[in-house]
Amino acid sequence: MEHLKVATFFQGPSYYRLLIFTIWICGLQDVVPQKTTFQPKSHVPDKFILSDPPSGLFDPIEISPAVVPPNPYPVEPQSPMYPSFPDTYEPVLTGRCPVNFSSISSIIDRTASDCAEPLAALIGNAICCPQVNSLMHIFLGAYNNVSNALVLHQAAANDCFSDIISILVSRGANSTIPTLCSVKSSNLTGGSCPVTDAKSFEKAVNTSKLLDACSTIDPLKECCRPSCQPAIMEAALHISSGGASVADSSNISGAVVGVDVINDCKTVVYAWLSRKLLPEAANSAFRMLSSCKVNKVCPLKFKEPSDVINACRDLASPNPSCCNTLNAYVATLQRQMLITNKQAINCATLFGSMLQKGGVTTDIYELCNVDLKDFSLQAYGQQGCLLRSLPTDIIFDNVTGFSFTCDLSDNIAAPWPSSSSLQSLSLCAPEMSLPALPLPASGSFGTNVNGARILTSFIAYFILCMSL
Repeated sequence: MEHLKVATFFQGPSYYRLLIFTIWICGLQDVVPQKTTFQPKSHVPDKFILSDPPSGLFDPIEISPAVVPPNPYPVEPQSPMYPSFPDTYEPVLTGRCPVNFSSISSIIDRTASDCAEPLAALIGNAICCPQVNSLMHIFLGAYNNVSNALVLHQAAANDCFSDIISILVSRGANSTIPTLCSVKSSNLTGGSCPVTDAKSFEKAVNTSKLLDACSTIDPLKECCRPSCQPAIMEAALHISSGGASVADSSNISGAVVGVDVINDCKTVVYAWLSRKLLPEAANSAFRMLSSCKVNKVCPLKFKEPSDVINACRDLASPNPSCCNTLNAYVATLQRQMLITNKQAINCATLFGSMLQKGGVTTDIYELCNVDLKDFSLQAYGQQGCLLRSLPTDIIFDNVTGFSFTCDLSDNIAAPWPSSSSLQSLSLCAPEMSLPALPLPASGSFGTNVNGARILTSFIAYFILCMSL
């Protein structure tokens, strides 16, 4: 019986496996190694030298523009993974401008960023142009720090203005700044103002009063209870009379002197302030004064809303035809520019008064859910951005691209005017304030309960596409 079992084992599958394994082992004894000569390729080095990695943090990976794929859909926004940044280069200057630009380099950089090539037309009213005007004033301050003159002669103004624009464009600013912001070389001259030197200015003006009013500006009070603005006007009136003393010029009125002369003399006043204040302090003061002026008006252009009036006249309840027509009209406004929250209130009131004059008596903003942010440029076609009413700047870096702060990004209802007259609108009345912030819905994106402020990064091509 044991013999039978052994025979059966060798006849099974295990027997055949053992037999094949034995034959394979024996065959390995006849294997002879063959020498192979390695022939290196000419373009591949025959040695690779490894070195230890550098200590500290690694530098960021630099991606050549050649590897950035072209956007296959020109009408679509460029991918945030491949942002478009402005090119910079060394400008060619006239060499005839008697100012050391390095003394105001930080203000020039800020202006170039605030007027960046792809953004300037969209933020010109609220950010770019106020900063350009501030730069012009500060530039004159840098000039009269080395001269008794507060302004330039026309020939020097032409050269300096050309150099300023060349430097800004070389640092990524839009080349259309002169047209966009209505600035020219004559802004660097005294124009028709009879006082253009520091000694005559300080003789005619109460300079201590002027400095006290404008060296530190309260952003919460200046626009409604101004102190610096009347001080500048008073100084301009004094020097517009030809340098009369403060006592002798107390009865001078703007109507007698002329508006153009007073405006030219304001340039001289700003130049003197720039002479006395540090560049950053002067820039902060001038931007604050500009914001008071900017926030008083609506910069949007309205076409005749006849379609909206016809669809929404005598309406007492939501109507699809009315709301569709209204939304189509508002969509044309959303492609114009970024505006501030106070400008949005002015624009909503202005548009509402136009509708009321046409016979629309019902608050169609409420019926059709029109919000303040609907009057500003839209991000990705669905999220409106309202800039802060206080001065703000464009921030640029090589990681996030262009960014700025948006206020009131929640759904703040647009105010319907109480009458068709705009004379009653005042953002400084005690009872007038920005609409109350609503409680955000659960899970809402991009809101901040504490301040309703979001930081929105806009890539250059994205902004351009949204402006089409």
